[in-house]
Amino acid sequence: MHESCGVFGVYAPNQDVARLTFFALFALQHRGQESSGIATTDGKSIQVYADTGLVSQVFDEDSLSRLTGNMAIGHNRYSTRGVSRKINVQPIVAGEGDSILAISHNGNITNVDLLQKELSERGYTFRTSTDTEVIAHLILSSPERDWVGRIRYAMRRLQGAYSLTIMTKDNLFAVRDPFGIRPLCLGMINGDWVVASETCALDHIGASFIREIEPGEIVSITENGVDSYREEINRRALCIFEYIYFARPDSVINDRLLYLARQDMGAGLAEEHPVEADLVIGVPDSATAAGIGYSYKSGIPWGEGLIKNRYVGRTFIEPDQRIRDLGVKLKFNPLRPLLEGKRVVLVDDSIVRGTTTPQVIKLLRKAGAKEVHMRICAPPICYPCFFGVDMATRWELIAAQKNVPEIRDFIGADSLGYLSVDGLIKAIALPKDIFCTACFTGDYPIPVQLEMDKLDTIPAGSYTPFGMKQR
Repeated sequence: MHESCGVFGVYAPNQDVARLTFFALFALQHRGQESSGIATTDGKSIQVYADTGLVSQVFDEDSLSRLTGNMAIGHNRYSTRGVSRKINVQPIVAGEGDSILAISHNGNITNVDLLQKELSERGYTFRTSTDTEVIAHLILSSPERDWVGRIRYAMRRLQGAYSLTIMTKDNLFAVRDPFGIRPLCLGMINGDWVVASETCALDHIGASFIREIEPGEIVSITENGVDSYREEINRRALCIFEYIYFARPDSVINDRLLYLARQDMGAGLAEEHPVEADLVIGVPDSATAAGIGYSYKSGIPWGEGLIKNRYVGRTFIEPDQRIRDLGVKLKFNPLRPLLEGKRVVLVDDSIVRGTTTPQVIKLLRKAGAKEVHMRICAPPICYPCFFGVDMATRWELIAAQKNVPEIRDFIGADSLGYLSVDGLIKAIALPKDIFCTACFTGDYPIPVQLEMDKLDTIPAGSYTPFGMKQR
């Protein structure tokens, strides 16, 4: 399961904005590994450098030195709409003259095809297959003359999830959709202003956290300081998977450190699904905190039964079939002396398709584990996400096709326990009504087409019904 993108923006006339953005994107790398890009402006023109690959692969001293100015926005991409190719990298630049802008987007627009069709009929052309370009042209198509008015016009037409950083020649904007589905925060560094998807990016560049950008809010940053404009909201719907998996454990959302929330998820699992065992381990790194929480609550010793190769990630070298067949062995190596003859509680963040979990359990059994009891922080995922998470179609979700005993048998565990929705909310320690839990309950904050799916290609300027997958 992948999250869609990390965004960053900085207004700092006396600082190296490109370098600050580079290190912030480095901290947000977990939110997207397909491409990375930075746009800067000196008040006269906008420069962009972006390419496919990790932040450290895309940028070097030469490319950063050419990105000059007093403002910058940056983007890490994982595509949920639009094929992963160079033409779709962000930030995207649109417009011309005094109406030029650069934009980065985290989220997914559910009515994008209707908007793209409308804009195409009005003469706007599209060079990418991303919903980000549709947002840019929608802003530019507004009858309003000022930028805040233009953005407000777009917000009233857009449906879905979006956390945006937008840069004009003299203005930095941070925009969050009225549901607040994706996180966005405001910080300060040496008297200047920054915005980021997560607080961990602020920590990495030495910025201080000021506050979260509210659902439906437009934050405008200029040489005159910060202004805020609010749109009316009817319901908050922050994606609950930010707490379970997506955001880094050292980030803070809604005044809650995610590491502690995940630790409490593990404790909740121990309360709801106790078992006699000798050792608790977490699938590294996403379930480490939850595994420790399970251990504390249950009194069962904690151990690192799986060692993760932390250098396994995006590579441009295709493995041969022999290496591909190793599967999870490339990512995890079990510690046989710790596991041999033990009854093991294995804690993980979620089960989506159910393709990886059986391999991990087999790995533990082969290393000598006597029993493997699976415990999952996320309740059963029965419905797909349409708001920026590349999860799966419903027919691919194992919990939509099988009950818990059937899933237990399929993954090869001795027992299986999911944290309940109420237990998850208790661990997060925030009101339930501020979250989107649609992947568990089917209660989407806005109506969606259940056939929607990730598109492979969209010819420039064309209109394709969103997610109508050819079979």
